[in-house]
Amino acid sequence: MTQKIGLLGKKLGMTQVFADDGEAVAVTVIQAGPCHVIGTRTQERDGYSALVLGFDDKPLRLANKAEVGQVKAYGGTPQRFIREIRLDAAEVGKYTVGQQLGPKDIFVDGTPIDVEGTSKGKGYQGVIKKHHMKGMKMTHGTHEYFRHGGSIGCRLTPQRVHKGKRMAGQMGNYKVTVQNLQLFRILAEENCILVRGSIPGAPNEYVVVTQAATRTVYQRKGMGKEEVRSKNPLKASKKAAAGRG
Repeated sequence: MTQKIGLLGKKLGMTQVFADDGEAVAVTVIQAGPCHVIGTRTQERDGYSALVLGFDDKPLRLANKAEVGQVKAYGGTPQRFIREIRLDAAEVGKYTVGQQLGPKDIFVDGTPIDVEGTSKGKGYQGVIKKHHMKGMKMTHGTHEYFRHGGSIGCRLTPQRVHKGKRMAGQMGNYKVTVQNLQLFRILAEENCILVRGSIPGAPNEYVVVTQAATRTVYQRKGMGKEEVRSKNPLKASKKAAAGRG
């Protein structure tokens, strides 16, 4: 599967900035660089083509022999966060091992992006917190059954528990990808990007930021009708006249 080019980064937290028109925008700050190209994957050697990126320098005393050998070819330092990004062979050929990439090299202000991260882990939870079940009524006659999950099947039919049955278990701590977020602003000097809205994970967690896979132009949710009206003033005036009548 071919993906779009992207960068590795770290979620720093959330803040508020103002747009040019005065709108207060809640944004997530992501440190997205510098990323190091520490290797490539080719169709002839590996069976697929990809770019291997590393982020966040790791002290040499904490690295093992494999990590040291991985960056020895270009004289770099070991990296804490390493990921492969699948790309076409022609796209992989644009980059060289040892090259440093920053947000300005990959992204443009206002474009849609996809952000992949690990959601916050909330431990082992019951069915009420995890699946929003109602629970039993808290009246006389209900004993020690207020927050139980209830029956999970029947011994006659189907004589098993259905796959996907909502039960207690671990909540959170899984990979989540949020698509089509707006890259609101690039802070090139700090190697940071501001993303409109929230992204998965807690502060200081690693994330993968890529160009949006399904969209080339960012569109606000719920703003589609307003854009249509502005593009078709005749239709908007007819609708306004009908409303007055």
